Amino acid sequence: QVQLVESGGGLVQTGGSLRLSCAASGRAFNSYALAWFRQAPGKEREFVAAINWDGSIPYYASSVKGRFTISRDNAKNTAYLRMISLKPEDTAVYYCAADRRTRDYSEYDYDYWGQGTQVTVSS
Repeated sequence: QVQLVESGGGLVQTGGSLRLSCAASGRAFNSYALAWFRQAPGKEREFVAAINWDGSIPYYASSVKGRFTISRDNAKNTAYLRMISLKPEDTAVYYCAADRRTRDYSEYDYDYWGQGTQVTVSS
């Protein structure tokens, strides 16, 4: 069992930056893939970024590639999403997700989810 808690969201102006954190409980954190998804009001949840169990392979949605960076620190049981050059269309609730997958990182069917953290980008 893994519990995930996101933090770091907030209100930022266009062009600003934020770093989200996803703190995980459980001893098997370093065997889990981690992903970030987001959901804007009235829209479906969408994939943002993912990283494999050892942090060696990141994956990004085309809409955030070059602006967002996913990373993880297995010693701290924490994953991060560094976001720069934020745009109003990045406004959403951001969720982290985890499980033991080794492929299909952008699919929605992760076993464990956090409660989400709100990111609002003002124009």
